[in-house]
Amino acid sequence: QVQVMESGGGSVQAGGSLRLSCSTSAYSWRPYCMGWFRQAPGKEREGVATIFPRGGVSYYAYYADSVKGRFTISHDRAKSTVYLQMNSLKPEDTAMYYCAANFATMAYRLGKEADFAYWGQGTQVTVSS
Repeated sequence: QVQVMESGGGSVQAGGSLRLSCSTSAYSWRPYCMGWFRQAPGKEREGVATIFPRGGVSYYAYYADSVKGRFTISHDRAKSTVYLQMNSLKPEDTAMYYCAANFATMAYRLGKEADFAYWGQGTQVTVSS
């Protein structure tokens, strides 16, 4: 059973930063991509960022328009961890953030919920104005 685990959420004032971390028990299996999603109260879950690790340190990354220029997704293969660095946070970034893993081939693009089979429990991010 593949496990996905997020950490790093918390409360921060607008303009602040947080870094989320995600690890999977099966990272050694080389997931095809990893994604970050978020879900605010009363809203649907939306894709935030997707990373496609490739050989060495290279990767492809895709972002939702709402976070481009503010959020950065990265990975550390040695630590089997994917990160989401969130800067210039806004109150509208408040949500439960989820990490997900996909081991199947897919097109290089921002991942959709249906693309991912394995999900973490989520970590809360709250941004106050």
